Amino acid sequence: MIVLAGTVLFTTLIFIIFRLFEKFKIDTFQAIVFNYFVAFICGWVLYSDELSPRAFSNLDWLPYAIAVSFLFIYIFFVIGLSSQKNGVAITSVAVKMSLAVSMIGMIIIYNESLTILKICGILLALAGVLLVSLEGSKGNKKSSSWKMLLILFIGSGILDLTLNYAQQHVLNDLTPSLFSAIGFGIAGCIGIVILAFNSIFKSTKIKLKNILAGIVLGVPNYFSIYLLLKSYEVLEITNSSILAFVNVSVVVFSALVGFTLFKELFTPRKAVGLAASILAILTLYFAS
Repeated sequence: MIVLAGTVLFTTLIFIIFRLFEKFKIDTFQAIVFNYFVAFICGWVLYSDELSPRAFSNLDWLPYAIAVSFLFIYIFFVIGLSSQKNGVAITSVAVKMSLAVSMIGMIIIYNESLTILKICGILLALAGVLLVSLEGSKGNKKSSSWKMLLILFIGSGILDLTLNYAQQHVLNDLTPSLFSAIGFGIAGCIGIVILAFNSIFKSTKIKLKNILAGIVLGVPNYFSIYLLLKSYEVLEITNSSILAFVNVSVVVFSALVGFTLFKELFTPRKAVGLAASILAILTLYFAS
Protein backbone atom coordinates (compact mmCIF):
# COMPACT_ATOMS: atom_id res chain seq x y z
CA MET A 1 0.00 0.00 0.00
CA ILE A 2 3.04 2.29 0.22
CA VAL A 3 3.12 2.75 -3.57
CA LEU A 4 -0.58 3.65 -3.55
CA ALA A 5 -0.10 6.19 -0.76
CA GLY A 6 2.87 7.61 -2.67
CA THR A 7 0.76 8.05 -5.80
CA VAL A 8 -1.86 10.03 -3.86
CA LEU A 9 0.79 12.09 -2.07
CA PHE A 10 2.73 13.05 -5.21
CA THR A 11 -0.42 13.80 -7.24
CA THR A 12 -1.77 16.06 -4.49
CA LEU A 13 1.66 17.66 -4.16
CA ILE A 14 1.49 18.78 -7.81
CA PHE A 15 -1.58 20.93 -7.08
CA ILE A 16 0.05 22.34 -3.93
CA ILE A 17 3.28 23.27 -5.76
CA PHE A 18 1.31 25.05 -8.47
CA ARG A 19 -0.57 26.96 -5.78
CA LEU A 20 2.72 28.04 -4.19
CA PHE A 21 4.09 29.32 -7.52
CA GLU A 22 1.88 32.37 -7.18
CA LYS A 23 3.27 33.16 -3.72
CA PHE A 24 6.89 32.94 -4.87
CA LYS A 25 6.19 34.72 -8.18
CA ILE A 26 7.26 31.78 -10.32
CA ASP A 27 6.65 31.92 -14.06
CA THR A 28 4.32 28.92 -14.38
CA PHE A 29 5.04 28.20 -18.05
CA GLN A 30 8.82 28.32 -17.65
CA ALA A 31 8.65 26.00 -14.65
CA ILE A 32 6.43 23.56 -16.58
CA VAL A 33 8.87 23.41 -19.49
CA PHE A 34 11.82 22.45 -17.27
CA ASN A 35 9.59 20.14 -15.23
CA TYR A 36 9.10 17.99 -18.34
CA PHE A 37 12.83 17.57 -18.90
CA VAL A 38 13.18 16.45 -15.28
CA ALA A 39 10.26 14.03 -15.73
CA PHE A 40 11.84 12.69 -18.94
CA ILE A 41 15.19 12.10 -17.20
CA CYS A 42 13.47 10.31 -14.30
CA GLY A 43 11.57 8.07 -16.70
CA TRP A 44 14.59 7.31 -18.85
CA VAL A 45 16.79 6.45 -15.85
CA LEU A 46 14.16 4.14 -14.38
CA TYR A 47 12.91 2.45 -17.55
CA SER A 48 15.61 2.68 -20.27
CA ASP A 49 16.47 -1.00 -19.79
CA GLU A 50 12.97 -1.83 -21.08
CA LEU A 51 13.65 -0.19 -24.45
CA SER A 52 13.43 -2.57 -27.40
CA PRO A 53 15.19 -1.76 -30.73
CA ARG A 54 11.96 -2.79 -32.47
CA ALA A 55 10.30 0.34 -31.05
CA PHE A 56 12.16 2.46 -33.62
CA SER A 57 11.51 0.19 -36.59
CA ASN A 58 7.76 0.65 -36.13
CA LEU A 59 6.91 4.27 -35.30
CA ASP A 60 3.11 3.96 -35.20
CA TRP A 61 3.28 5.27 -31.64
CA LEU A 62 5.08 8.52 -32.58
CA PRO A 63 2.01 10.56 -33.69
CA TYR A 64 0.31 9.63 -30.41
CA ALA A 65 3.40 10.64 -28.42
CA ILE A 66 3.41 14.04 -30.16
CA ALA A 67 -0.34 14.52 -29.57
CA VAL A 68 0.07 13.53 -25.91
CA SER A 69 3.01 15.93 -25.49
CA PHE A 70 0.92 18.90 -26.69
CA LEU A 71 -1.84 17.87 -24.28
CA PHE A 72 0.71 17.42 -21.46
CA ILE A 73 2.11 20.93 -21.72
CA TYR A 74 -1.18 22.73 -22.38
CA ILE A 75 -3.26 20.96 -19.72
CA PHE A 76 -0.48 21.24 -17.15
CA PHE A 77 -0.25 24.98 -17.82
CA VAL A 78 -4.00 25.35 -17.27
CA ILE A 79 -3.78 23.24 -14.08
CA GLY A 80 -1.17 25.67 -12.82
CA LEU A 81 -3.27 28.74 -13.60
CA SER A 82 -6.45 27.17 -12.24
CA SER A 83 -4.74 26.09 -8.99
CA GLN A 84 -3.72 29.72 -8.48
CA LYS A 85 -6.97 31.38 -9.61
CA ASN A 86 -9.67 28.84 -8.70
CA GLY A 87 -7.93 27.00 -5.87
CA VAL A 88 -6.53 23.53 -5.28
CA ALA A 89 -9.86 21.93 -4.33
CA ILE A 90 -11.81 23.03 -7.41
CA THR A 91 -8.95 22.26 -9.81
CA SER A 92 -8.47 18.72 -8.48
CA VAL A 93 -12.17 18.01 -8.92
CA ALA A 94 -12.17 19.26 -12.54
CA VAL A 95 -9.14 17.09 -13.36
CA LYS A 96 -10.30 13.92 -11.61
CA MET A 97 -13.89 14.17 -12.85
CA SER A 98 -12.54 13.94 -16.40
CA LEU A 99 -12.87 10.21 -15.79
CA ALA A 100 -16.44 10.70 -17.03
CA VAL A 101 -15.22 12.23 -20.32
CA SER A 102 -12.79 9.38 -20.97
CA MET A 103 -15.55 6.87 -20.20
CA ILE A 104 -17.87 8.54 -22.73
CA GLY A 105 -15.05 8.30 -25.27
CA MET A 106 -14.53 4.61 -24.52
CA ILE A 107 -18.24 3.93 -24.93
CA ILE A 108 -18.12 5.56 -28.38
CA ILE A 109 -14.75 4.21 -29.61
CA TYR A 110 -14.91 0.70 -28.16
CA ASN A 111 -18.68 0.36 -28.53
CA GLU A 112 -19.06 -0.38 -24.83
CA SER A 113 -22.50 -0.82 -23.34
CA LEU A 114 -24.13 2.23 -21.73
CA THR A 115 -25.52 1.08 -18.38
CA ILE A 116 -27.59 2.89 -15.78
CA LEU A 117 -24.57 3.00 -13.45
CA LYS A 118 -22.41 4.63 -16.14
CA ILE A 119 -25.09 7.24 -16.85
CA CYS A 120 -25.43 7.97 -13.12
CA GLY A 121 -21.66 8.23 -12.71
CA ILE A 122 -21.30 10.62 -15.65
CA LEU A 123 -24.16 12.79 -14.39
CA LEU A 124 -22.70 12.85 -10.86
CA ALA A 125 -19.33 13.89 -12.29
CA LEU A 126 -20.93 16.75 -14.22
CA ALA A 127 -22.87 17.79 -11.12
CA GLY A 128 -19.72 17.69 -9.00
CA VAL A 129 -17.77 19.95 -11.37
CA LEU A 130 -20.67 22.37 -11.70
CA LEU A 131 -21.30 22.63 -7.96
CA VAL A 132 -17.69 23.18 -6.87
CA SER A 133 -17.00 25.67 -9.66
CA LEU A 134 -19.94 27.97 -9.02
CA GLU A 135 -18.38 31.06 -7.50
CA GLY A 136 -19.72 34.40 -6.45
CA SER A 137 -17.37 36.18 -8.88
CA LYS A 138 -18.77 38.13 -11.76
CA GLY A 139 -17.91 39.17 -15.28
CA ASN A 140 -14.53 38.34 -16.78
CA LYS A 141 -13.25 36.53 -13.68
CA LYS A 142 -16.17 34.12 -13.69
CA SER A 143 -15.85 33.56 -17.45
CA SER A 144 -12.12 32.86 -17.12
CA SER A 145 -12.71 30.38 -14.27
CA TRP A 146 -15.30 28.47 -16.25
CA LYS A 147 -13.05 28.29 -19.31
CA MET A 148 -10.16 26.86 -17.31
CA LEU A 149 -12.31 24.27 -15.54
CA LEU A 150 -13.99 23.26 -18.80
CA ILE A 151 -10.59 22.87 -20.49
CA LEU A 152 -9.37 20.71 -17.61
CA PHE A 153 -12.50 18.59 -17.47
CA ILE A 154 -12.59 17.86 -21.21
CA GLY A 155 -8.84 18.07 -21.92
CA SER A 156 -7.80 15.70 -19.12
CA GLY A 157 -10.43 13.22 -20.30
CA ILE A 158 -9.10 13.38 -23.87
CA LEU A 159 -5.55 12.91 -22.57
CA ASP A 160 -6.53 9.81 -20.56
CA LEU A 161 -8.43 8.44 -23.55
CA THR A 162 -5.48 9.04 -25.90
CA LEU A 163 -3.09 7.29 -23.50
CA ASN A 164 -5.49 4.38 -23.14
CA TYR A 165 -6.01 4.05 -26.91
CA ALA A 166 -2.25 4.19 -27.56
CA GLN A 167 -1.61 1.54 -24.93
CA GLN A 168 -4.31 -0.72 -26.37
CA HIS A 169 -3.46 -0.34 -30.08
CA VAL A 170 0.03 0.97 -30.87
CA LEU A 171 2.39 0.26 -27.96
CA ASN A 172 3.43 -3.19 -29.16
CA ASP A 173 7.19 -2.67 -28.79
CA LEU A 174 7.26 0.26 -26.37
CA THR A 175 6.25 0.11 -22.71
CA PRO A 176 3.70 2.64 -21.39
CA SER A 177 6.29 4.00 -18.95
CA LEU A 178 8.78 4.78 -21.74
CA PHE A 179 5.98 6.13 -23.94
CA SER A 180 5.09 8.57 -21.14
CA ALA A 181 8.75 9.54 -20.67
CA ILE A 182 9.18 10.22 -24.40
CA GLY A 183 5.97 12.27 -24.34
CA PHE A 184 7.42 14.31 -21.45
CA GLY A 185 10.63 14.85 -23.44
CA ILE A 186 8.77 16.04 -26.54
CA ALA A 187 6.63 18.35 -24.38
CA GLY A 188 9.81 19.85 -22.97
CA CYS A 189 11.20 20.41 -26.48
CA ILE A 190 7.97 22.11 -27.58
CA GLY A 191 8.18 24.32 -24.52
CA ILE A 192 11.80 25.28 -25.24
CA VAL A 193 10.82 26.36 -28.76
CA ILE A 194 8.06 28.56 -27.32
CA LEU A 195 10.43 30.00 -24.69
CA ALA A 196 13.04 30.73 -27.39
CA PHE A 197 10.41 32.52 -29.48
CA ASN A 198 9.32 34.58 -26.47
CA SER A 199 12.93 35.40 -25.60
CA ILE A 200 13.70 36.64 -29.12
CA PHE A 201 10.50 38.45 -30.00
CA LYS A 202 9.06 39.37 -26.59
CA SER A 203 12.28 39.84 -24.59
CA THR A 204 11.15 37.26 -22.03
CA LYS A 205 13.98 36.30 -19.66
CA ILE A 206 14.46 32.77 -18.36
CA LYS A 207 15.18 32.99 -14.63
CA LEU A 208 17.05 30.53 -12.44
CA LYS A 209 14.24 30.40 -9.88
CA ASN A 210 11.83 29.19 -12.60
CA ILE A 211 14.25 26.41 -13.58
CA LEU A 212 14.58 25.35 -9.93
CA ALA A 213 10.79 25.44 -9.56
CA GLY A 214 10.55 23.17 -12.63
CA ILE A 215 12.91 20.68 -10.99
CA VAL A 216 10.82 20.73 -7.81
CA LEU A 217 7.66 20.14 -9.87
CA GLY A 218 9.15 17.52 -12.21
CA VAL A 219 9.99 15.00 -9.51
CA PRO A 220 6.44 14.56 -8.06
CA ASN A 221 5.00 14.87 -11.58
CA TYR A 222 6.92 11.84 -12.79
CA PHE A 223 6.68 9.77 -9.63
CA SER A 224 2.91 10.25 -9.42
CA ILE A 225 2.75 8.29 -12.69
CA TYR A 226 5.63 5.93 -11.89
CA LEU A 227 4.08 4.81 -8.60
CA LEU A 228 0.64 4.44 -10.20
CA LEU A 229 2.14 2.10 -12.83
CA LYS A 230 4.04 0.29 -10.07
CA SER A 231 0.85 -0.17 -8.03
CA TYR A 232 -0.74 -1.86 -11.04
CA GLU A 233 2.14 -4.35 -10.96
CA VAL A 234 2.52 -5.13 -7.27
CA LEU A 235 -0.97 -4.84 -5.77
CA GLU A 236 -3.34 -7.79 -5.96
CA ILE A 237 -6.42 -5.70 -6.69
CA THR A 238 -7.92 -4.60 -9.99
CA ASN A 239 -6.58 -1.58 -11.87
CA SER A 240 -9.99 0.08 -11.74
CA SER A 241 -10.02 -0.29 -7.94
CA ILE A 242 -6.60 1.36 -7.74
CA LEU A 243 -7.67 4.21 -10.01
CA ALA A 244 -10.88 4.78 -8.06
CA PHE A 245 -8.98 4.85 -4.74
CA VAL A 246 -6.38 7.29 -6.12
CA ASN A 247 -8.96 9.65 -7.65
CA VAL A 248 -11.14 9.75 -4.54
CA SER A 249 -8.13 10.24 -2.26
CA VAL A 250 -6.65 13.04 -4.39
CA VAL A 251 -9.98 14.90 -4.49
CA VAL A 252 -10.41 14.57 -0.70
CA PHE A 253 -6.82 15.48 0.26
CA SER A 254 -6.62 18.35 -2.24
CA ALA A 255 -9.87 19.74 -0.86
CA LEU A 256 -8.61 19.46 2.73
CA VAL A 257 -5.34 21.19 1.83
CA GLY A 258 -7.15 23.91 -0.11
CA PHE A 259 -9.67 24.65 2.62
CA THR A 260 -7.21 24.48 5.55
CA LEU A 261 -3.73 25.45 4.34
CA PHE A 262 -4.73 27.97 1.66
CA LYS A 263 -7.97 29.12 3.32
CA GLU A 264 -10.00 28.59 0.14
CA LEU A 265 -13.69 29.42 0.42
CA PHE A 266 -15.73 26.48 1.70
CA THR A 267 -19.48 26.55 1.15
CA PRO A 268 -22.29 23.99 1.55
CA ARG A 269 -22.60 23.92 -2.26
CA LYS A 270 -18.93 22.95 -2.59
CA ALA A 271 -19.38 20.29 0.08
CA VAL A 272 -22.24 18.78 -1.96
CA GLY A 273 -20.10 19.05 -5.10
CA LEU A 274 -17.22 17.19 -3.45
CA ALA A 275 -19.59 14.48 -2.24
CA ALA A 276 -21.05 14.17 -5.75
CA SER A 277 -17.51 13.92 -7.18
CA ILE A 278 -16.53 11.11 -4.82
CA LEU A 279 -19.79 9.27 -5.55
CA ALA A 280 -19.16 9.74 -9.28
CA ILE A 281 -15.74 8.06 -9.09
CA LEU A 282 -17.12 5.16 -7.04
CA THR A 283 -20.13 4.77 -9.33
CA LEU A 284 -17.98 4.74 -12.47
CA TYR A 285 -15.69 2.22 -10.80
CA PHE A 286 -18.57 -0.16 -10.08
CA ALA A 287 -19.94 0.49 -13.59
CA SER A 288 -16.66 -0.66 -15.11
